[in-house]
Amino acid sequence: MDASSYTPPDETSLRYEGWRIVVVCFLLATFGWGLGFYGQSVYVAELQRLRGWPASLISSGTTFFYLFGAALVAFVSEAIKAFGPRKCMIAGTLAMAAASVAMGAVHEPWQLYLADALLAFGWAGTSLAIITNTLGLWFDKKRGMAISLALNGASFGGIVGLPLLVAGIGTFGFSGAMTIAAVLMIVVMVPAILIFVGQPPAHLRAVTSAAADAPSATQVRAQALRDISFLSISVAFALVLFAQVGFIVHLIAYLDQVIGRERATVAMALLSAMAVVGRVLFSFVIDRLNQRLASALSFASQAVALVVIINLHNDVVQIAACALFGFSVGNVITLPSLIVQREFDPRAFGVLVSLITAINQITYAFGPGVIGLLHDLSGSYTLPFYGCVGLELIAAVAIMIRGKT
Repeated sequence: MDASSYTPPDETSLRYEGWRIVVVCFLLATFGWGLGFYGQSVYVAELQRLRGWPASLISSGTTFFYLFGAALVAFVSEAIKAFGPRKCMIAGTLAMAAASVAMGAVHEPWQLYLADALLAFGWAGTSLAIITNTLGLWFDKKRGMAISLALNGASFGGIVGLPLLVAGIGTFGFSGAMTIAAVLMIVVMVPAILIFVGQPPAHLRAVTSAAADAPSATQVRAQALRDISFLSISVAFALVLFAQVGFIVHLIAYLDQVIGRERATVAMALLSAMAVVGRVLFSFVIDRLNQRLASALSFASQAVALVVIINLHNDVVQIAACALFGFSVGNVITLPSLIVQREFDPRAFGVLVSLITAINQITYAFGPGVIGLLHDLSGSYTLPFYGCVGLELIAAVAIMIRGKT
């Protein structure tokens, strides 16, 4: 059989092996976001309670985690090219598990930074960059749907994983719960990766192999940072994620004063649930949409939700506005990779997605701190939340700017 007779597999078929990779990536995202992203709020609270350290000291470890993780994420595509997705996923799983055990054993400030450094390695091997890069090896026409469905694991990590972690701490203590979480991650993820993650299909592997004839990763990054189309994507999503992450981190504190802790918790849960709903609904149509326009409308909807949250203090209205905000939360981390896939050389997909992810992470690492500082200076959340509205609207304009790619 010659190459001309090869028929690419049908990505729409439920029997296509790529959908098993989606399930593996869903599980990976569940642990990655549960222990890496959402877990940070638990670590801050527990270490403050157990060690009596100031919040600023512990939060500085969180900022270090985001920044160091961003530096590692930028090179995920090269790691996958060198070692393959299976080894990279296993390495990320083991690093995240080791970091979880280390976090539970922290007794000195320097140990916190060591645990956060390990956590950054785990985050690089379990989060957005490795998931999008891996699924890019199995999907072309249905890449948008595959990435959207897999990244629902991120929301699942917040909706289910985080409450289970908190409950485990109440039962087994901080150290015991973190060790159990680490063991569970290894028991679930390592067999799943070994069994289901193999070689990508021949027609997509050929595209990956052709990258050898393309410019090096360093050249791709250098060219991208001079490209108007790439910069408009990077700047727009960096601004939105700065606003989005900062707002969500401070949401409970704000709503606690406005509608009370119980309703604030309901609003937060609904926001997370709507992120799943929005991502699933978009997954069926996102490959056919104008993805830049869809992004701009998503940013504008978040800005509208924020204006309502700031000005209308009715319980039902506040909860509904949080739901509106949440509807596009999941898609904000999915859309950059889909725009890159559509507009740029497929051989550069992995490098460009990793670069955008790193830029976004560096930017949103400062979101919670800046919003907290503006709150302290102004005495309320009105100023910082209106600042988030401004960033969302600037991003909605920026994402529509395209140059010659």
